[in-house]
Amino acid sequence: MSFTDSHCHLDFDNFNADFPSLLNQCYQAKIRNIVIPSIGPKNWQRVLTLTKTHRNEKLSLHACLGIHPWFLNDLTEHSLSDLAHLVKNNIDDIVAIGEAGIDGVIDKEQNNLALQIQVFEHQIDLAKSFSLPIIVHHRRTHQDITRILREKKTPQGGIIHAFSGSYQQACQYIDLGFKLGIGGTITYPRAEKTIKAVKRLPITSLVLETDAPSMPLYGFQGENNTPLQLINVFQALAKIRNESTEVLAHALQENITAILPKLSS
Repeated sequence: MSFTDSHCHLDFDNFNADFPSLLNQCYQAKIRNIVIPSIGPKNWQRVLTLTKTHRNEKLSLHACLGIHPWFLNDLTEHSLSDLAHLVKNNIDDIVAIGEAGIDGVIDKEQNNLALQIQVFEHQIDLAKSFSLPIIVHHRRTHQDITRILREKKTPQGGIIHAFSGSYQQACQYIDLGFKLGIGGTITYPRAEKTIKAVKRLPITSLVLETDAPSMPLYGFQGENNTPLQLINVFQALAKIRNESTEVLAHALQENITAILPKLSS
């Protein structure tokens, strides 16, 4: 068995201490790929440099370039064009656009829903123009996200990061060509709605993620999350699915390379 963390912010300072040791531990845990979405202009180059340094190794790191809805205050009038330029110049080195999306909680704090939608739509257009999938952040914005994805159409699909919705919501994303990022949410007993949904969904719709250093698993609250927790996410998923661990692990790897085909190149 081998595993891919489809969403991990490994470029964050939380991982600076003994970084080579962490990568070695991940490899020993059979983690073979880690996908690193960026959050905005301030870390685009860092993500690119990190992933170019650790590509085609026993454990490969893979870059996504995008603008996270939490950090729109950091943008300038040139940020969107800068992103397009960077994607064009590094197209062989990135596997997706993202992390992009719409966040209802941030909208309540900053009253910026219109801007969030504008930046999200721009990134969808960018993904389409370069035939790339997109990594989608959502929080209390399911209706807006699905409406925009339906209107814009995304031939390469992508991943709904940190899925935490109902079975009906999951099916809408799947019908739009997206895989669902399954992470620490399913380790919380109170997440009954999501656990029931994940149990029923087709195995072909799921990929693993940690969102490290955020989104700690149940029992590890107050601690920084790490990509090593991917194995615990997998074990939690195996407990609520009917497949054997071998069948499940194989399917998860097939799913991530299907939606992010550059991982297998």
